[in-house]
Amino acid sequence: MSDTIDRAEVGVLDRLVVRFAGDSGDGMQLTGDRFTSVSASFGNDLSTFPDFPAEIRAPAGTVNGVSSFQVQIANHDITTPGDEPNVLVAMNAAALKADLHRLEPGGTLIVNTDSFGERDLDKAEYTSNPLEDGTVSGYRVIPVAMTTITKEACEPLGVKARDAERSKNFFALGLVSFMYTRPTEPTLEWIQERFGKNELVAAANTAAFKAGFHYGETTEAVGHRFEVRPATLPAGEYTSITGNTALSWGLVAAGQLAKLPVTLGSYPITPASDILHELSKHKNFGVRTVQAEDEIAAVGVALGAAFAGHLGVTTTSGPGVALKSETISLAVSIEIPLLIIDIQRGGPSTGLPTKTEASDLNLAVYGRHGEAPLPVVASYSPADCFHAAIEAVRIALKYRTPVILLSDGYIANGSEPWLVPDASTLPDISVPFQTEFNGTDAEGNPVYLPYRRDETTLARPWAIPGTPGLMHRVGGLEKQNETGNVNYTPENHALMGDLRAERIARIADDYPATEIHGDVDAEVCIVGWGSTWAAIDSAVQRERRNGGRVAWVHLRHLNPLPNDLGDILKRYRRVIVPELNRGQLCRILRAEYLIAAQPVTKVAGLPFTAREIVDALHADDN
Repeated sequence: MSDTIDRAEVGVLDRLVVRFAGDSGDGMQLTGDRFTSVSASFGNDLSTFPDFPAEIRAPAGTVNGVSSFQVQIANHDITTPGDEPNVLVAMNAAALKADLHRLEPGGTLIVNTDSFGERDLDKAEYTSNPLEDGTVSGYRVIPVAMTTITKEACEPLGVKARDAERSKNFFALGLVSFMYTRPTEPTLEWIQERFGKNELVAAANTAAFKAGFHYGETTEAVGHRFEVRPATLPAGEYTSITGNTALSWGLVAAGQLAKLPVTLGSYPITPASDILHELSKHKNFGVRTVQAEDEIAAVGVALGAAFAGHLGVTTTSGPGVALKSETISLAVSIEIPLLIIDIQRGGPSTGLPTKTEASDLNLAVYGRHGEAPLPVVASYSPADCFHAAIEAVRIALKYRTPVILLSDGYIANGSEPWLVPDASTLPDISVPFQTEFNGTDAEGNPVYLPYRRDETTLARPWAIPGTPGLMHRVGGLEKQNETGNVNYTPENHALMGDLRAERIARIADDYPATEIHGDVDAEVCIVGWGSTWAAIDSAVQRERRNGGRVAWVHLRHLNPLPNDLGDILKRYRRVIVPELNRGQLCRILRAEYLIAAQPVTKVAGLPFTAREIVDALHADDN
């Protein structure tokens, strides 16, 4: 096989959206990931959306068991995986049933005809064959007997038919690689690297990939080939990165910038588990990981590590945050740094563990007993998770407070090119430990006052246990200001509550001025947070290209809100707030600023599309 391309025979596209769909055992995530990686190395900008089944083992061949992977590649800057695919690869009837409605009208449909037998149709709840009854008549259909051809390609290698069938995803990858002129050598090298220990599996996957590529060369059904040329991006070193990986690397970097060892206490939970897996690889950076027996133990490990002078971190999703709430309240009371990372998913309860949602904002802002305020920070894209982690740690250390960092399943599993930052440009976020007495007792003797506060931040000192002379008491009972002794008096409780609230409020003094994107003087302003960033960015660009005017504010800090936000929002006749929940931030903005903000909500286990945001902009046109 050769990567040489006769460009005279190749059409040029500025972007392409491909969706691979099949049974959860068909390797669609792997196929999409390889297409993405090759496109990244080719220099395209890209954005991905892995879409997993919500059930661990849904019955094979059913719609509930369909696993999909959508990727948009482009020769220009993009932020979303695309509103609708240009190409759908359906590996079986259930995949067609689940995802055909997503394909653009007239789009290219590649189907594995071997998986449209009577039993396959029954499992997918088709009453007739959709390839024959007009269901797909509005699309350009490329029918391919993928399973049969893959078995034929692997037969000379001595691979059993059942084993050969598992390689059909590489046939699909080879075919799409030919159609859209993806380089082949990186994939062939990766197959050897990944499966080299099992020569027969490596040979079968290689044969299937080549068979798919050659099928594209020899069949007239494919027609013209197309190419998406590299994007023009700022100079630097890039890597394709997922949100969870970027967040993990951000924690490693934060530990180095803070000059502290990192201790992660975690209990596995979808979609946060990958952070535990990734951080466990970085012991050489002083990272310690503990897989605890449950969520409560996990946050206890992190809090104990923070008390001991480490950067204490715990990772979870919504159900885990609920279980950790008592310990988080304890961290609020004793005022030491702690980072709680919530990778949000569909709820309530177990809900949709593999589907995205951003409905934990109320839980993050209010989900503790008593008056227990803490800062809430939200990442907005896979690459941004790196910087969001550093910012959350900075706040926790400087203000001696637990911080909740919100991401979601869409960000966590999605990927995009990331410009690797110059380490010298990252901030120094280190803080000193208390090592000396900082007050005197009634007799004038030097003592340590664990709740004597910094005048600017109101943060209390951080003394490592065992520091000579600095013995002090911590715990959940109300403390007396400065001394830290237990004090139940109404006056002291009111004072400590006021100080805790004011300390969190002062965090907003650190924020940069709120940036307004788009048209500052427009009549309508979009306020977004979290992963809505991608769809809003695309929608704003689309609206402005079409002559519309719109302003956009995207919030990283959700508690406390920016000091200048109220004055900004009151300038606009109309404020809309897209959220992957039932309007949680919108209600906060209404209460805080007394503005008639309008919610734009989606709770479907799916991210927004740009079209949905544009439609919301024009909802009151009539």
